Amino acid sequence: MGILDKHHVLERNVTLLAVFAFLVVTIGGLVQIAPLFYLENTIEDVEGMRPYTPLELTGRDIYIREGCYVCHSQMIRPMRDEVERYGHYSLAAESKYDHPHQWGSKRTGPDLARVGGRYSDEWHIDHLRDPQAVVPESVMPKYGYLERRVIEADHVAELLATHRLVGVPYSDAMIENAAADFKAQADPESDYDGLLERYGEKVQVRNFDLSPEITEADALVAYLQMLGTLVDFSTFTPVASR
Repeated sequence: MGILDKHHVLERNVTLLAVFAFLVVTIGGLVQIAPLFYLENTIEDVEGMRPYTPLELTGRDIYIREGCYVCHSQMIRPMRDEVERYGHYSLAAESKYDHPHQWGSKRTGPDLARVGGRYSDEWHIDHLRDPQAVVPESVMPKYGYLERRVIEADHVAELLATHRLVGVPYSDAMIENAAADFKAQADPESDYDGLLERYGEKVQVRNFDLSPEITEADALVAYLQMLGTLVDFSTFTPVASR
């Protein structure tokens, strides 16, 4: 009896087929999972990565609340067409402070992993206000109301503390100064030295929507403008290439 003939025994016996299928899946799973237990860290440390500032984190929550992730992924695959269009492929380290991550599985609009700095704040505000006025073929709904929603920093310290519970390295100083840092980032006339000391010199400080009050548009644009800007890819070398 050849191998193919023996295979018919499995095909005709449901119980035996289930047992062997379970064994194959188990072995395959172990091969993929077991090596991870011998690694100190599955995500390499990358210079430049930091937790979100209070304003950026608030903007990220607005991004999720409005369902932006449904049409815009934040993961550039390591394929030529993706890299040439969007920039360097995404690193695991870039999502290590995301809860939940925004990788996505569908793109009605472009990937936003490297959108930071590609457009001006005014472009983003105009795009949120009336997407079709900026990109005529866009099917994106209007989000002009974000400019009218004033936000306070009453609960931002609790927001940072909650993220610290799931592993984001917010220090006591970051949490204690969360409200002040929230306001300082949107006011270039403020004393924002403490903000830069806690989060780094790359933090962008300005009035993002040009209104006198801090609005949801401020927070969302602050979040979008930092995406993909933390890692210097002109000097970055993958671990496997070092």
